[in-house]
Amino acid sequence: MKIRMFDNNDREQVVALWHACGLVVPQNDPIKDIDRKLNVDPDLFLVGHVGDEIIATVMGGYEGHRGWINYLAVKPSHQRKDFGQAIMQAVEALIKAKGCPKINLQVRSSNEAVIRFYQSLGYGVEPVIGMGKRLEIDLDR
Repeated sequence: MKIRMFDNNDREQVVALWHACGLVVPQNDPIKDIDRKLNVDPDLFLVGHVGDEIIATVMGGYEGHRGWINYLAVKPSHQRKDFGQAIMQAVEALIKAKGCPKINLQVRSSNEAVIRFYQSLGYGVEPVIGMGKRLEIDLDR
């Protein structure tokens, strides 16, 4: 797998990958999420590809205090082949190069396999409660 920055020509494959991985939920429009990301640190939006096929993605972020990880996805047929680890290492290096001291991410508590994956990369479960407030509704699709 080769890793590079997202390109607008990747949209269709990326959204299809996110659907295949169960990352698209009704309250988030993936096209709007891509557009939003391209306006803020687009260099932290990475895709992994084998030939012309996108098989992995990750969106990283850093707002000056903490880094964040979103939309980590690896095509189900390519999971457990270290592609997730590789794309995470790539985005972590980019976030660290911006001066970030710590990366946070959120995982549904019921997703034990993904929790174990992140733990294998050195992430720990922290005693916090994730909270959110929608400022824009994406349900107008």
